[in-house]
Amino acid sequence: MLKGVGRVEQGFIRSEPPDDGWSEAVRLGFDPAEIDREVLIEVHLRTHASMSDHSMRGKYRSAVYVTGEAQGEAVRESLDRLQAGFEWLLVTRVLPLVAFRASEERFQNYHVKQAGGPFCTRYIDPKLDRLRVEFAAHVR
Repeated sequence: MLKGVGRVEQGFIRSEPPDDGWSEAVRLGFDPAEIDREVLIEVHLRTHASMSDHSMRGKYRSAVYVTGEAQGEAVRESLDRLQAGFEWLLVTRVLPLVAFRASEERFQNYHVKQAGGPFCTRYIDPKLDRLRVEFAAHVR
């Protein structure tokens, strides 16, 4: 629903040890002329527990995965700038992307397939509502 985002893939991602276990993830394709990477990072930070270092971080890592050192440095700089807008310390990390695999078909487009279901109404819909309000300038 964000302007400039042309591809969204739901799946699992892994990095280098000790972060080489598969973690749930979303991979995006976007046009930087339409939406800035830092806006996407902020959306990510504001739509999950980016300040909570809870016990499920192995499966639900708070991370931005990068494909090179220059990209990693740019993301770290964005995280540093965005930190000022958060009350608590961000636990989001910058990790090298090693592998990505798509979720099973039955989980793809889950919000569309399960609209009105308990998981959607409790977790997904509030995040989408927040996106529409806080990032209105970037919503299609």
